[in-house]
Amino acid sequence: MKLTIVAATGGIGRHLVEQAVAGGHDVTAVARRPPALPDGVRTVAVDLTRPDMPTLAAAVRGADAVLSALGPRNPRADAGITSRGTRAIVEAMQAEHVRRIIIVSAAPVGPVPLPGRPTPPRHDPGDGFFMRYLGVPLTRAMFGRHYADLAVTEQTLRDSGLEWTVSRPPKLTDKPLTGTYRTAWNRNIRGGFSVPRADVAHHMLAMVNQPDSIEQVVGIAN
Repeated sequence: MKLTIVAATGGIGRHLVEQAVAGGHDVTAVARRPPALPDGVRTVAVDLTRPDMPTLAAAVRGADAVLSALGPRNPRADAGITSRGTRAIVEAMQAEHVRRIIIVSAAPVGPVPLPGRPTPPRHDPGDGFFMRYLGVPLTRAMFGRHYADLAVTEQTLRDSGLEWTVSRPPKLTDKPLTGTYRTAWNRNIRGGFSVPRADVAHHMLAMVNQPDSIEQVVGIAN
């Protein structure tokens, strides 16, 4: 399968590239400054804060799916990067008639209001007492602008007409791949406080061939 992986040098992106290559896929890796990657990986340099649209379009051309691990290096300082970059990816895919896209968001995003949804549910249905009244309020106080940007990112996909899937993990860790995690459609995972980046990548790759994940938000956690 031909895959384009965006933000290929980030925490999740590196795992996506490694696992996709190990799975025998044809990989195009998009990053601001692509380093040396595994043999056979095509690298494309694109700064998604100021994207060169012809280069980005060429990077997604002919892809069976685009997997985006795009996100800010500093969630407090770099809010806005994910939504702007995702809009560029969507435009490139639409121009090249590429349909399938899977992106990473975050577990606290569900109840974040949007201009078209000013009164979302107060809590995510998968959150337990601790997350509802302590964990989520604390993380939103720290990273509210970042989560607001992720909510805009998700809405961009919903409005795109593409075959999208959103992965919403909680706290990300650098623990090794386990291949053992819980998932749920359109809700967070009760008692799921963390998940390895490698497992998020593993599940994103698995969903490429899962038609029932199209137009779904998927919670994932250990």
